[in-house]
Amino acid sequence: MIEKIKANFTESIQTKIAAIEILPELVERGIYMMVQALIAGNKILCCGNGGSAGDAQHFSSQLLNRYDRDRPSLPALALSCDTATITSVANDCGYEEIFSRQVRALGQSGDILLAISTSGNSRNVIMAMEAALSRDMTIIALTGKDGGEMAGLLGPNDVEIRVPSNKTPRIQEVHKLVIHSLCGGIDDCLFPDHSDEV
Repeated sequence: MIEKIKANFTESIQTKIAAIEILPELVERGIYMMVQALIAGNKILCCGNGGSAGDAQHFSSQLLNRYDRDRPSLPALALSCDTATITSVANDCGYEEIFSRQVRALGQSGDILLAISTSGNSRNVIMAMEAALSRDMTIIALTGKDGGEMAGLLGPNDVEIRVPSNKTPRIQEVHKLVIHSLCGGIDDCLFPDHSDEV
């Protein structure tokens, strides 16, 4: 058991080392996209399934409340939190539409959709992306593996942050780090900390 645990740690570290080579510039681009949207008075909608739903909620809670220092609240909404809406849409229209119907209702031109899927093939996330495009929103996609169908939907104004791994747990671990990097970058741009300056 100890060896298996060590192997998990090692594999996670190796995945992060591989990610260092390809993701920082993409994360930076995502930060600036979000900052520009927030400055313009827009919001960020987030969606994903399972662990990715948890990541979407984690991101939105850190914008709405705080990341690592006190600052004003920022507008973000995880689309996986309203069980009445999700179960209503799933029952009446199908599970594939649980996010897209919310994007069509709440999304506006200039808003951003943070779409999270380790495989890039989650049908309800893909439909949310299609809805976002119809609302003139930009998309930041957190994916893994080969990017899946989500990668093919992205235009030149969107960004895909694809983790270089085929293993879902490793992809999710890097997604968490990316989310923290996005939150930290947004804070640094909008609310710079000058406490270290002399």
